[in-house]
Amino acid sequence: MCKDNIFPEKNNGFQELSGADFLPWPYSAAEKNDYFCGHKIEFTMIRQYAGLVKFAHTIFAMPFALIGFVYALRTEGIPSDCAGRYGWVVLLLQVLLCMVFARNAAMGFNRWADRRIDRANPRTADREIPAGKISARAALRFVIVNALLFIVTASTINLLAGILSPVALFVILMYSYCKRFTALAHLVLGLGLGIAPVGAYIAVTGHFAWPPCILALLVMTWCGGFDIIYALQDADFDRKNGLYSIPARFSARMSLLFSILLHAVSVAALFWFGSYCPQNGWLWLGEGLFTLILVAEHLLVTPTRQRNIGIAFGTLNGIASTVLAVFVITALLRG
Repeated sequence: MCKDNIFPEKNNGFQELSGADFLPWPYSAAEKNDYFCGHKIEFTMIRQYAGLVKFAHTIFAMPFALIGFVYALRTEGIPSDCAGRYGWVVLLLQVLLCMVFARNAAMGFNRWADRRIDRANPRTADREIPAGKISARAALRFVIVNALLFIVTASTINLLAGILSPVALFVILMYSYCKRFTALAHLVLGLGLGIAPVGAYIAVTGHFAWPPCILALLVMTWCGGFDIIYALQDADFDRKNGLYSIPARFSARMSLLFSILLHAVSVAALFWFGSYCPQNGWLWLGEGLFTLILVAEHLLVTPTRQRNIGIAFGTLNGIASTVLAVFVITALLRG
C-alpha cells in the first residue's frame, strides 16, 4: 500500500467522497488508495524519463524534419506506395516516430555515457542518473529499446531508410564520447541533428538530393553555434577535467566569435536552400525572422554577460526553428 493513505475509510463519521469513489463499488478504500498511488508512480516515471531525454528540446530538430518532409512532397509528390488519399499521413507518423525514437536513444545514451561527469559537475549533478531518479542500467535499457524501435520503424518506410538507419544511429550516439577527444564535438552534435531533414526527405523519396543536404548544413552550423554558447557554462569544469570544447580551448570572446561565424554560415545556407523554394513573402519573412533571432541571441550573450545563456540557448533557438518551419512550409504549400 502507498505510504500516505490519501483515501481514508471515514472522515468524522462520514464516508470520504473523492475521485477514488468512481472506481467500481466492491473496492475498499485501501485498494482505491493503491490504485491511485500506482498511477501517480507511473506518471512520475514518465516525467523522469521525459526529463532524461529533455523532450522539450525536440523543438530544435523536429521543425527541420517537417521542412524536409514537405519539401519532398512538393518536389517529388506523394510516394506511389502510400495507399489512399491520406497515405502521406501514415508516412508522416512513421517519420515522427523515427524522430522520437532516435532522439530518445541519443539523449538517453548521452546521459548514460556522461553519468560520472554529470555527478562531478555541480550544474548537472541533479540530472536523473546522478541524482538516483533513474538507474544507469534502466537508462541503458531505455536506449537499447529506442534504438531498436528506430531501426525497425525506419525499415518499414523504404529500403534506403532502413539501410541508413544504423549509420544515423551511430552518428547521433557517437557525439556523447566526442568531447573526450575533440573540441569539434559541437559540430558532431549539429551533424546528428542535421540528419533529421535529410532522413525525412529520404522517407518520402527513397533517394538523396542536394537541397535537403543544404538544409542539413544549416542545422549543423546553427546547432554547433548555439552549443558553443551553451558550453560556456562548463568551460572551467571542462578544462579542469580534461574535457574538450571550444570554450574550454579558447577564451569566451574567441568562442563567441566562432559561434557567430557558424551562424553566419547557417544563414547563408538558409538563403541557399531558399533558392530551391517558391519565392514569395512567406519565405522571405521566415528567412528574415530567423536571421534576426540569431542576431538577438548574440546580443544577449557576450564575453562579460553570460547570465542570459539559458534564454539564448533554449527559448530563442526554439522560437527560431519553429518560426522558420511555419513560414517555409507555408511558402512551400502556397508556392
